[in-house]
Amino acid sequence: MTDVQENGRLNYSNWCQQADEVIKPRIARLLGARSSEIAFVPNTTQGLSLVANGLDWRAGDNVIISSIEYPSNVYPWLNLQPRGVEVQLAKPCDGRICLDDLVNLMNSRTRLVSISSVQFSNGYRVNLEHLSDICQRRNVLLNIDAIQHIGALDFDVSQYHIDFLSAGGHKWLLSPIGTGIFYCRESSLNYLRPPTVGYHTVDKPLDHADFSLDWRPGAARFEEALVNFPGLWGLNASIEILLELGMSSIETHILELTSLAIEGLAAKGYLIYSSIKPSERSGIVTFQHPTISASEIDSRLQQAGIHLGVRRGALRISPSLYNDADEILAFLSALP
Repeated sequence: MTDVQENGRLNYSNWCQQADEVIKPRIARLLGARSSEIAFVPNTTQGLSLVANGLDWRAGDNVIISSIEYPSNVYPWLNLQPRGVEVQLAKPCDGRICLDDLVNLMNSRTRLVSISSVQFSNGYRVNLEHLSDICQRRNVLLNIDAIQHIGALDFDVSQYHIDFLSAGGHKWLLSPIGTGIFYCRESSLNYLRPPTVGYHTVDKPLDHADFSLDWRPGAARFEEALVNFPGLWGLNASIEILLELGMSSIETHILELTSLAIEGLAAKGYLIYSSIKPSERSGIVTFQHPTISASEIDSRLQQAGIHLGVRRGALRISPSLYNDADEILAFLSALP
């Protein structure tokens, strides 16, 4: 911002170069992706909407989601219904997304499954290896909402057949609001037509007289105009920290904190809705008191300087890399 104040747009080309040649490679390293598979988006919703509005839908096609998705992964698909696209809702079993139920919903007109790799309400982590294998065998595209996953748990997109992935930067990535990541698998690039186009969509952003619509190579074609450069510098700084600490170490730390919380909650007689199976756990723990409402407990905790979330009538904690065991113990001590 100081650069802009002192130099206006004179260093614009340097900002673009920094974004493409420094920040994207760092993000790619964090995700196990190629730099060319990364585009910048302002939030998760924008990434999901790129897929919803970019696919060549035909009347009678269907998309499968779960009935416990965050609204960002629901509304873009409902918005396709006037075009004749059917939205199939998979109901959870004990808070889990049962992959057999997804398979049972699939038919010859299923184009896409769009699912959160970690559910916002209870922290359930889906088996991405199994799910991606199912979709690949069935010739169904797989779209992942990863905002509750990336930055909390170790993740390598190259280990799965995921076609598209979106994650806003302001949660576990600890980055400014207005930043986010969109991943498009190289082999899936031609399934999507950029739904919004501008002078950055094409491969000649500085040639303002040639109007031929030639896409930029890779996922960069989904950036239609100027990106949020100040926000991206914040995202870059955060990614540097995550890479320096190592996502494996961060995941271990977060799961140790949630284990401590689960043990303390159980000892106090709380109902725990998050899975305690190692393969299904995440950085989120959702729970409820047997008799006292979540809103009442939340109010008490706020008075004690402790802040958490209320989701679907239950309480949710999501400790991050900067939290420690003493804070978890203080939280447990403040609970009725």
